[in-house]
Amino acid sequence: MLGTKTRSIWIRSVLWVWLAAGVLCAFCGTAAAAPVVLYTSQPDEDVESLLRAFNSKHPGVEVQVFRSGTEEVVGKVMAEKMTGEIQADVLLLADSVTFDVLKSSNVLEPYRPPELAEIPETFVDKDGMYCGTKVLATVLLVNADKVKTLPDSWTIMTSPASKGDGFIASPLYSGAAAYQLGVLVRTEGIGWAYYEGLKANGISVGKGNGGVITAVAGGEKTYGLVVDYMALRAKLKGSPVDFSYPKEGVTVVTEPVALVKKESPNGDARLLVDFILSEEGQKLVASQGYTPVRRGIAAPVGLKSADELKILDFDPALLAREREQDKKKFAEIFQ
Repeated sequence: MLGTKTRSIWIRSVLWVWLAAGVLCAFCGTAAAAPVVLYTSQPDEDVESLLRAFNSKHPGVEVQVFRSGTEEVVGKVMAEKMTGEIQADVLLLADSVTFDVLKSSNVLEPYRPPELAEIPETFVDKDGMYCGTKVLATVLLVNADKVKTLPDSWTIMTSPASKGDGFIASPLYSGAAAYQLGVLVRTEGIGWAYYEGLKANGISVGKGNGGVITAVAGGEKTYGLVVDYMALRAKLKGSPVDFSYPKEGVTVVTEPVALVKKESPNGDARLLVDFILSEEGQKLVASQGYTPVRRGIAAPVGLKSADELKILDFDPALLAREREQDKKKFAEIFQ
């Protein structure tokens, strides 16, 4: 039998071993449960509904969010890259051109989730760095109290009918407008002459799509260019607006999602990407009022599905290289 002193030492030793093991296990558990960090430009209410749906399927995965405009998010990412490691694990932002800039800056991690089998190739980066999550098309917006016959062409904005009575978002502030600019000026039959025509027609320029909705719904302007989901939301809320898709085709931004390249990647980050592109995630996109990219998921009533749209497209890598030059020329035209 152990003596009293020996038994006391043995008990203390066992307790220390158990305590050390407990601390180690607690540390391991904390490391395994590190939160997924999402940087996004999505509206707050959309982020909240996304995380509720994601956590109903993956209740053990915590997601922390930084939300701001696309330009501010990208600036934060690049600043973090310069000073150390990027804090974000997943990016969910405006358009493919933005992601091509991030891709060329070696920010993104290639990932081809199994969900890609149900998503058209046009929405997927050829190198597997990012994938679109929704289809936001630019449409022709009108004040329904003033216009009874919907226009069907981009040219309504350069016609006498809209002289001094149109409104567009500035590509210097809006990612969707910047993408639209890059595509339209390279589209045969439109080009830079279209923007010169807008200027000559006295079209007003505001910061973002919200300003276009406000100006047209309030009767300050009669015509505008805006992304389709915002036009539909305003219409459903009772604003006197209506909209149509230009017959020549539409420009679309797809709000891609991507993994961030990191020395110690968070394995749960892939679960979030997979969920966003899954059938359940894409049905959520539709319920939020957006056209989903996934095949077989219907668009919200009032919007066209991806396969119904005539999409005007261009190489995002070229648009990324020339975006600043395009914006500079736009600024020169509109002074």
